[in-house]
Amino acid sequence: MKKAYLGVDIGSISTKGVIIDENNVIIANSYLYTEGNPIKASKMVVKELKEKLNRKEYKVVGVGTTGSARRLVGTILGANIVKNEITAHAIGTLSIFPGVKTIFEIGGQDSKIIILNDGIITDYAMNTLCAAGTGSFLSSQAKRLGIPTEEFGKVALTSKKPVKIAARCTVFAESDLVHKSQMGYKKEDIIAGLCEAIVDNYLNNVGKGKRIEAPIVFQGGVSKNIGVVKAFEKATGKKIYVDDNSHLMGALGVAILSKRENEVEFSFDIDDIIYETKGIECRGCSNNCEIIKVMKNEKIIDAWGNRCPKGELIHK
Repeated sequence: MKKAYLGVDIGSISTKGVIIDENNVIIANSYLYTEGNPIKASKMVVKELKEKLNRKEYKVVGVGTTGSARRLVGTILGANIVKNEITAHAIGTLSIFPGVKTIFEIGGQDSKIIILNDGIITDYAMNTLCAAGTGSFLSSQAKRLGIPTEEFGKVALTSKKPVKIAARCTVFAESDLVHKSQMGYKKEDIIAGLCEAIVDNYLNNVGKGKRIEAPIVFQGGVSKNIGVVKAFEKATGKKIYVDDNSHLMGALGVAILSKRENEVEFSFDIDDIIYETKGIECRGCSNNCEIIKVMKNEKIIDAWGNRCPKGELIHK
């Protein structure tokens, strides 16, 4: 039986999962909305991957998790590696674009930039403080304008004169968008202006002070928006590469990383297992640490958050 490796990227908006073979080829993938419940979303992703994988041919022997809920889901899945998003995205991208020097990533609620030199991360930055310029911001504006999100980028390309939109802040951007609409600007020009504003916001915040060199790879859900891709090319003067699986790079990267660890026994049958998390404040010292406990069928399987040995008693 051939070996396979599972990678799960749990984000605030979406949860992504891939299964790769020993040559890092994706043989099954899943993309679902997290909907505020990473445990449920991860279960659903694993269930979907189970249905897509030929389990008579492949056996999963490595499990990796990344993203905002990586440790929680890593505990539930029995992962042999839990890694931060920066490393996971870099490894995933390098497996497809070995010469990449700059990675732009814009997700549902945050964005990041990763700078590499000879395959090594030399610098990075993340923006999680403002929703302006993220996927959720774009979706809300598409809804406001009555344009399906998947058509947003195509409509932007029909514009001949993009309107300048102030997108440094979500509130100001929405106000400016309404104002421009009331002034009679064409819808396609407003949409193209939004795409350019998102790029301007990204480069002047996340990318500020960074040495952006080609090749540049754009990933995350927003990379599927051709209008934003073209706006990046216009702003940088460089070609922007987008892979068909650009939204799965974090999951791909952590699946690849799981290959380097000791093999594990993984079971897809986690549907009937009841997992829940509980928060408790440790009163063992003046730190008053908030400790997160992960319960499996009402038994503690892991806990974290303590800053001194006294908190370890709660783990038991």
